Amino acid sequence: MEQKLQYIVDKIGELNIQITEKQAEQFFRYYELLVEWNGFMNLTGITDFEEVVCKHFVDSLSIVKVKNMNEVDNLIDVGTGAGFPGIPLAIMNDSLKITLVDSLNKRINFLNEVCSKIKLKNTKAIHSRAEEFGQDNNYRESYDIAISRAVSNLTVLAEYLLPLVKVGGKIICMKGPDIEEELKQAKSAIDILGGKFERCDNFCLPKSDISRNIIIINKIKETPKKYPRKAGTPVKTPLFL
Repeated sequence: MEQKLQYIVDKIGELNIQITEKQAEQFFRYYELLVEWNGFMNLTGITDFEEVVCKHFVDSLSIVKVKNMNEVDNLIDVGTGAGFPGIPLAIMNDSLKITLVDSLNKRINFLNEVCSKIKLKNTKAIHSRAEEFGQDNNYRESYDIAISRAVSNLTVLAEYLLPLVKVGGKIICMKGPDIEEELKQAKSAIDILGGKFERCDNFCLPKSDISRNIIIINKIKETPKKYPRKAGTPVKTPLFL
């Protein structure tokens, strides 16, 4: 086990992030729970220890390349799935208030189990569709940052995320290598929803050829109240059409 803990420390260290022994243990327990629960529900196609560390944990934490999380009070991770990137960010910063949202209640049960077992006090998991959550006045326009990792295309993500962010906040979309066409298609949706494109940072994960893009969009005005539209509509009728 000590070797695995050291592997976690070393790989996350390649992002110039130093973690404590306690945090390494939290990541390892998270890995164990991920593999255990993946045996009876679909959480991840990756279960090899080193691959999970590199392609899930390190990938999730790569957001620090574009945003200092010490400057953030709260964030929401929409379509979090197995908890990426929200739970790794919660492990790294216990003062950051994180909301995890997913449309599948079985995944919420898993996330609650993880938070309980690794003693995360700064995280809550909520079962909801993104479209419904964005219309809930308890949460709408209340977050500093909204994040999503590899979920849907950028036009759809903008409609899911921008309604949740305060004016002056940001949405951060973590995407794979091919993003140019999505950026073009999403321009009008971003404008309609009150956003302004800031930048797209391209990089490879440390010591790998795995390419990533992180897109940052600023919220410059309130999102019109009719967005997000009812469940299923953003996917069926994207705003660029």
